[in-house]
Amino acid sequence: MRKTLYIIGLSMVVFSCTSQRNAKNRQYIPKTPSVQQKTAVKTPSEKPKPKVTSEHGVEFFTTNIADPAKNDNTASYGSIVSAKPSGYKVVKTYFPAIAQNFRQRYLILHYTALPDDKSITVLTQQAVSSHYLVNNTGDNEIYQLVDENKRAYHAGVSAWRADKSLNDTSIGIEIVNTGYTTDSAGNKVFAPFDDAQIKKVAALVKDIVSRYQIPATNILAHSDIAPTRKQDPGPLFPWKKLYDEYQIGMWYDEAQKQSFYDFATSTDFQSKYNDPAFIFNIQTQLQKFGYGLDLSGKWDDATKKTIEAFQYHFRPQNYDGIMDAETFSILQALLLKYPVK
Repeated sequence: MRKTLYIIGLSMVVFSCTSQRNAKNRQYIPKTPSVQQKTAVKTPSEKPKPKVTSEHGVEFFTTNIADPAKNDNTASYGSIVSAKPSGYKVVKTYFPAIAQNFRQRYLILHYTALPDDKSITVLTQQAVSSHYLVNNTGDNEIYQLVDENKRAYHAGVSAWRADKSLNDTSIGIEIVNTGYTTDSAGNKVFAPFDDAQIKKVAALVKDIVSRYQIPATNILAHSDIAPTRKQDPGPLFPWKKLYDEYQIGMWYDEAQKQSFYDFATSTDFQSKYNDPAFIFNIQTQLQKFGYGLDLSGKWDDATKKTIEAFQYHFRPQNYDGIMDAETFSILQALLLKYPVK
């Protein structure tokens, strides 16, 4: 009996010790998480960016680091405008992004149809404005009326190629000129422009289109973008002079125009004139060039006014609104030289 109790007690001790050893073996030991080396994110090699400069607390960035071939441009022609959120700080650690361009894509030329003093009053005190006003007082001054970064109210209901409401994307230049009167036969008689005034216009346009990379196809008359409503700056505005002497705007090549003219006059051009298919084709070509014109297949009022606006710009010797062989040939030469991209 005593031996039996001894064996039972010994077994209990052995079991107890074994259990404690097993418990120790089963004791939870937290694992140290293995740290994996992060692969460095490869970023494209960046050229060092010019710093934002500051003058009297106002910041500027006047260097382009983007690709001008893509019409991207990071230069700011004026101070950088930034948000100031309450309780937070806006920083320019990564300024500027290269994917940006200018709002200013068009340059639109107008005449005021008013003398100098009234032009200033209307353009500064009423619900119409332009970025610049070129006076006719014989001095070397050009009046700025609206910040280039803001919309001026000069274009109104307007269109050119795929764009509409061109106030959003343009700079407007008003030129002091009295416009036109109507003679006894109902014909428009336009006032000429002063040579010194045109030199001002040329210098101003050259500066603007150079800074904003505005193409020749986007340097337009008010009558180009609103042909059913407007005539300015009219047929006496010297578009060809600006093209020849200052490399401003569009003009056709004479040899190409003559080639189209020879073809038109040798194919009985006049006999097709009232054919709806011919009219529709002319309307399509005017629309393709840029004019906002509906395709009606008729010589309607809108089409005649559009042809008249085209003639103001490119055939000022005759602006009767009729698509004759000369006007037709000029249109073909321009389409060839300035295709829609």
